[in-house]
Amino acid sequence: MTLRPVTALLVLSLLMPAAWAQRMYDSSGRALGRVDAERFYSASGQQIGRVDGERVYDGSGRQLGRIDGDRVYNASGSQIGRIDGDRLYSASGSQMGRIDGERLYDGSGRQIGRADGLRRMQMIVFFYFFM
Repeated sequence: MTLRPVTALLVLSLLMPAAWAQRMYDSSGRALGRVDAERFYSASGQQIGRVDGERVYDGSGRQLGRIDGDRVYNASGSQIGRIDGDRLYSASGSQMGRIDGERLYDGSGRQIGRADGLRRMQMIVFFYFFM
């Protein structure tokens, strides 16, 4: 499963404090954007998504999916993955990535993103919906 970088920013916002803007970077240190409370912005400042409860939306208001406990679903309601500790799995059970501190790795161990002070739920949104 390949996800867009924009999708990754959405995953990152779920547990972000309202007064804190979180900067997000790809593996080379290039700014992808920021998470500001429940809203996601591109590096140019355009709003590209938001989280409302457990539901994740793109910048146009279209629902991308939802996170229910340790399960991740797309907009059609199909399970696209699950979370087990710091590891992320596809719906078929293969490991897609992992979280290690403030860094996010793909299934082959290659670093694909980072953010200072990143929280687990933010990493999940980043990985499943923006990568």
